[in-house]
Amino acid sequence: MKHFTMGELCASTTADAHNIKNTPPLQEAGNLKALAENVLDPLREWFGKPIYVNSGYRSPQLNRMVGGAPTSQHMKGEAADITTGSKAENKKLFDYIKSNLPFDQVIDEKDYSWVHVSYKRDGSNRKQVLKL
Repeated sequence: MKHFTMGELCASTTADAHNIKNTPPLQEAGNLKALAENVLDPLREWFGKPIYVNSGYRSPQLNRMVGGAPTSQHMKGEAADITTGSKAENKKLFDYIKSNLPFDQVIDEKDYSWVHVSYKRDGSNRKQVLKL
């Protein structure tokens, strides 16, 4: 992991505010590492500017609290919601991921308010492109 730390992939103001432990188990930590090495770090290398993680790993308790899907890949450490702080720049990230990187899902969330990207380290990536 070159440009992202495990701490930022697990950080949550909601978890902090509600005293929820959001430390990933070993399997999930390995998945986060694979996500960073295969998608997030290459994306950052290409982009050349900071990319921020809004939401990475979520413990089941945290996922319920934030209204995440019961089968959310965030709970598996396979997903991150990322942003540059700009919808136009987020669209660039989305388009680059879609065309150049391995991924399971890439989702345009709320007209590029952020980009959800997931990656399965077992290689069974579906390359789903979605808009929510």
